[in-house]
Amino acid sequence: MASKRVFAKMKATPKFSTRKRNRCEITGHARAYYRKFRISRHLLRELALLGMIPGMRKASW
Repeated sequence: MASKRVFAKMKATPKFSTRKRNRCEITGHARAYYRKFRISRHLLRELALLGMIPGMRKASW
């Protein structure tokens, strides 16, 4: 999980718009980010397994 400093930096508006970085709202992870859910793929998979995301379930075959 990201530190308080990273979360504070996420909230601040950047000086230039191109410096904005999409980050997971829960963990602060910057890569593998899903815009639709605003979370990282790691957390998306965990929440899907727990059934916390409506209409999504883990594929198994």
